[in-house]
Amino acid sequence: MTVNLSLSDFELFGVPARFAQDRAAIDARWKELQREAHPDKFAAQGAAAQRAALQWSVRINEAYQRLKDPLKRAAYLCELLGAPIEAENNTAMPGEFLMEQMEWREALDEAEGEQALEELSAQVAQRRRDTLARIGRLLDLEGDAPQAAQQVRALMFVERFAQDIESRLAQLGQ
Repeated sequence: MTVNLSLSDFELFGVPARFAQDRAAIDARWKELQREAHPDKFAAQGAAAQRAALQWSVRINEAYQRLKDPLKRAAYLCELLGAPIEAENNTAMPGEFLMEQMEWREALDEAEGEQALEELSAQVAQRRRDTLARIGRLLDLEGDAPQAAQQVRALMFVERFAQDIESRLAQLGQ
């Protein structure tokens, strides 16, 4: 088994290096690759072949995790295009975005009951959809990886906030 571990995730899965992807095609390709690389297929070839197959299987799973998740895929694509996300070091956000985040936090703190949380969740879900669409345009149509990277960082905040809402909803359900 000869495996090139330096392939990009897109090359590995045989899909175009773009944000817009067909999730069903990615899932199907993952299953196909996993069947090809399953360590049991290499049992007769000895321990070294099985270790290589295991390494290959891990690489396939890592690529799959990035490609199937829009946020991870966008961050990876930005990285490939020379605009790393650097979320730990680059937290600068437009003032409008920061104001929205503050308003959401306030709304979450003041939310009493499931309906208020569901309404806030719907707003956040819409913001997520809008941001993903913007990222898609920036990467696939405009080729503006630095702007896309800024949107990816914003989406990371949105995702985290959505998790906070889900936690509050779960607390209500207990």
